[in-house]
Amino acid sequence: MRTNRTILLLFAAITAYYVYLPIPGQVEEKWKLMITDSFFRSLSHLADLCELLGLKDYMGVMMFITVMEKVAPVTDERVQVTEEVFDGVDVVVYEPGQQQVGAGELRRAVIYLHGGGWCLGSSRMEPYDLLARTTVSELNAVDVYRGVKYFLQEHVLAHYSVDPARIAVSGDSAGGNLAAAVAQKLQQDPEQLVALKAQALLYPVLQVLDLNTPSYQQNQDMPILPRTLMVRFWSQYFTSDKTLFHAMMTNSHNSAKSAQLLKFVNWSSYLPESFQGAYRYNAPSLGAAVAEMDNGEEGPSSRPLFPFQAITDPRASPLLAPEGCLRPLPKAYILTCEYDVLRDDGVMYATRLRKAGVNVTHRHYGAGFHGALMFTVWPTEFQIAHRMTADYIAWLRENL
Repeated sequence: MRTNRTILLLFAAITAYYVYLPIPGQVEEKWKLMITDSFFRSLSHLADLCELLGLKDYMGVMMFITVMEKVAPVTDERVQVTEEVFDGVDVVVYEPGQQQVGAGELRRAVIYLHGGGWCLGSSRMEPYDLLARTTVSELNAVDVYRGVKYFLQEHVLAHYSVDPARIAVSGDSAGGNLAAAVAQKLQQDPEQLVALKAQALLYPVLQVLDLNTPSYQQNQDMPILPRTLMVRFWSQYFTSDKTLFHAMMTNSHNSAKSAQLLKFVNWSSYLPESFQGAYRYNAPSLGAAVAEMDNGEEGPSSRPLFPFQAITDPRASPLLAPEGCLRPLPKAYILTCEYDVLRDDGVMYATRLRKAGVNVTHRHYGAGFHGALMFTVWPTEFQIAHRMTADYIAWLRENL
């Protein structure tokens, strides 16, 4: 009996040690966050083990989160949900129910791009389903996932009774990255006749040149997105070559050609002092990231060959876009969280957009953590998620 009690106490102590994380005082519902994060960490450790044993790659195991949270597209009296294919892209369309719509009434539309590090997540996950239903119910809007340019064709907008002057693009995390890139690309496309009215970026990831900003340093071990996981997402977005991951971990993945672009991510210029804290700016190291031939083109070398063109492409890092590309962008809502490695990406983008003359609403949550907006469903339901959702919907209602 004493042995069983000892084993039980030992197991409880080990579990408590694993679950416990030092969470800053401002964060609400700390133990719930610790327990939630311990699940993600456990899955991450399992994914590492499976990859080490050659059973399955890391992201393949992490997809369990996506599968676990998938829900069927259910239509009710308030929201009509359909699965469509837009130009080869699977999309989910949320529309107001028949009782919510007046005859001949044109509606607003929100094109929402989900997060998940460019490789996880799905528009069919329950938190995204709930957010889409809330958007549709509160705004009488059509909410479309992906298939952006196809959706913006006049005949498609007419089919869904969408007002072409009241369309927004939005997304969270990696989806915020894609939403920002889409907004920039549409402004530069001479064939695009329908313009966006607004963009809403929720704790977006916006640059890969400097992975050692104050927020990356301050929050490197914070739930739900520690620095190591964000670096893994970035490296696998570009290549399966593990050498890029290791270079990114030491912030040494830039070549000399990055020098002219570092000014766009120089946080000492774009972060207010309250976000800089006691950190000192050190420019990322240059010179070892890309192998080149004598004529300046990428080619064989004894050094690792990293995808330099992709790393410095504004479509991957919207924060690298020059001011001329930012100036014509639509009004923006940018949500950032204090306890998020991506905090400074959003803050710097808000600063740059304002300097370019764009109307920006920057909503910063001092008690927020990465991914908080998605925790609206039991058992991982956080009050801050509901406040974020209410603020986001209120801004869309007023500005779209």
